[in-house]
This record gives sequence, C-alpha cells and structure tokens, in this order.
Amino acid sequence: MMIPTKDAYDELDRAYAHFNAELFNGQLPPCLITLQREKKTYGYFSAERFFNQGDKTTTDEIALNPAYFGIIPLKEVMQTVVHEMVHLWQHHFGKPGRRRYHNREWGDKMKAVGLMPSDTGKPGGKQTGERMADYPIEGGAFEQALEKLLATSFKITWADQRPGRHVPAELLQAALEGAVDGVDPENIQAPELTEPSPSKQTRAKYSCACEPKINVWAKPGLHLVCGECSQRFQEVE
Repeated sequence: MMIPTKDAYDELDRAYAHFNAELFNGQLPPCLITLQREKKTYGYFSAERFFNQGDKTTTDEIALNPAYFGIIPLKEVMQTVVHEMVHLWQHHFGKPGRRRYHNREWGDKMKAVGLMPSDTGKPGGKQTGERMADYPIEGGAFEQALEKLLATSFKITWADQRPGRHVPAELLQAALEGAVDGVDPENIQAPELTEPSPSKQTRAKYSCACEPKINVWAKPGLHLVCGECSQRFQEVE
C-alpha cells in the first residue's frame, strides 16, 4: 500500500544519508527535511529551526521546494540538497557569512563536494554573494556520488503537478514543451487562465427632489427619505 508522506520523506532522507556518506565522510548530524513552496527558491537551510518538546534538543532544517520536483531534472533537485548540506556543514564546522551571504569558506566547500558556486548558475559567475546558485563540476565528487545513487534506482516519486505561480514562468514553459531531460510534460498541468471577477458595486449615489438636490452615498438597494422635503431619495447610479 502506498503511503505518500512516508514515500516522499524516506526518499529525501535516503538522499541526505547517501550524500553525507559520500561527500562529507558521514560527519553531518541528522536534520529535519521539510517541503516548502517558497517563491523563487529551490530550497533553503535554517539552523536549529526545530526543537524537541521533550528533551529540548534542536535540529536544523533543510527545506526543499516541491514545486520544482516535476519540472527540473532530478540531478538539479539533488544539487539543491547538497547545496543546503554545505550550509549545514558550515554551521556546525565552519564560520557562516552574515545573514544570507555565501562566503569563500562556503564556496571552497562547495567545490570540494563537486559543485561550482556561481551567482548565475553558469561558468564565469561570481563565487560569493547574497544569492548564489551552482553547477556540477564535470566528473567531480557530486557527479560521482549522484551516479552511485541513481544506480540504486533512486527517484522522487511524488511531484507537484500544478506548480503554477510557485516557479518561474520560463522553467514551467520549458517543462510543458518537453524541453527538460527526464521531465514528462504530460504530468504537468498548465495554469488555468481565468478572467478576473467583476468588482461588485459597494456604494450607490442617491438624490432627492430638493432644489438644490441633496446627494448621499450608501450601499445599493436602500429606501431613504429626505428630512428636508420628505420625499424618497432616488438611486441614480
């Protein structure tokens, strides 16, 4: 029997354990992996985000955006996992940069595990900064570790079929056009184009028979009487 929650998290735990052993010599502590639809991000790391309500111990969070699972190659999802694992490594064994700054120590560790830091995600980009991407070093440690993982028939079973507003339009379009390796466009639903609902009138104008006319504004459909001429106000718009 399928148990979707167990399937999804067992696979991510398995990937974490595999890369921990292959790329970090097993030195990373366990963490809590979550699925979060944060706009414009594949994932993020949050140090000591959760605490045990029993013994008060804490654990780190690695969050992954499931909206991307069905529109980018599995390799890129695993890149995100390792990218955030490097942040976890630096929190425990190094000196993280201020706020979201990716410093040189982080960049050096990324290269050591087989990912080249780049603010553009392509060769030639800056290797440190606030918002950083990466790309695999050809034949590097990450690619070798990923090859071992995929040889075990590893996969991400559950993917978001309606990623919609949670992903960049160009990535979604490429997936829908069948231009992404390993992505079946038949599994993705295009966002529906809906007409905005007409705005409801919340106020109406009423005029009485006085000279000059007295005007009032109130909600539509009321029966109002003028205190000056004792005539009913007429709704005019």
